[in-house]
Amino acid sequence: MIPASETFKGTWPFKPHFTYAAGFRQHYVDEGPSDGEAILCLHGEPTWGYLYRKMIGPLSEKFRVVVPDHMGFGKSETPQDRVYTLQSHVENLEQFVADLDLSDITIVCQDWGGPIAGAFTARNPGLVKRLFLANTVLGYGGGQSAGGKTPWFQWIEKHEEAGTLNGILGELGSTVLSVMKIIGFQNTAAVDDTWIEAYSAPFPDRESCIGAINFPLDVHYGRFLPFVFETMATGDIAALKSKPAMLVSGDKDFGIAPDHAISDFRGLFPDASVVEMSGVGHFCQEDIPDELVQFISDFIRDNP
Repeated sequence: MIPASETFKGTWPFKPHFTYAAGFRQHYVDEGPSDGEAILCLHGEPTWGYLYRKMIGPLSEKFRVVVPDHMGFGKSETPQDRVYTLQSHVENLEQFVADLDLSDITIVCQDWGGPIAGAFTARNPGLVKRLFLANTVLGYGGGQSAGGKTPWFQWIEKHEEAGTLNGILGELGSTVLSVMKIIGFQNTAAVDDTWIEAYSAPFPDRESCIGAINFPLDVHYGRFLPFVFETMATGDIAALKSKPAMLVSGDKDFGIAPDHAISDFRGLFPDASVVEMSGVGHFCQEDIPDELVQFISDFIRDNP
């Protein structure tokens, strides 16, 4: 867990906030006018709120921008006695949103932020106003890839079957850049010692890597499926489909295949906007932060 006051040489200048609403010490930033429209930014594997560092400032000029770190990531605690599944992360988010009393939320989500946002919205449709997806799926549109497993999940399968996955992902403190490249990190010009430190710092030892190990295993073993089916049966998928939505998809995403992201999105929102970005990888917030800020601002403006 990163020290609360750490700014990584000023690249993360935001005041730290903490809540224990979900039963662990969860870090978040809360920038912009307290009475502004709420934008909730959700990260994925193996990042933390730092992924949004270049977007928080510009967006917070007008909006209230809330960026939590999931359990086991960033400046949040990594409890050893908790389960790390899609369901647990969704339930954590529900407690987090209730504690901050957020409503009329525009969710901005990437990677695992998408499935978390999809289930959260289906279970709590009255709290969500809009959905902005970037290289992710919500998981309820029936989408799939014509090419089968992506390079990332092929890599996961290979090392899990060989018994080496826990060892490799348990060393993210020294391998995080290599792992991000497998998933589709493209903007190597952004990488310097501070960047490496910021993304490595959450993982000083194997115990700190539990969250990052379990995210891909949730998919590999299909552990997330019962919760998805339960949400489909008991949640409000029709309300989810009624939300204004937009997708940005990078063609260099090796974690979530672009055709999978687009087909799943179209299954839910057949008439919504899809922007395909050439040369953009899985971590698009690193590649095109300025463009994403503009897309989000325009999306909110056009869907009052």
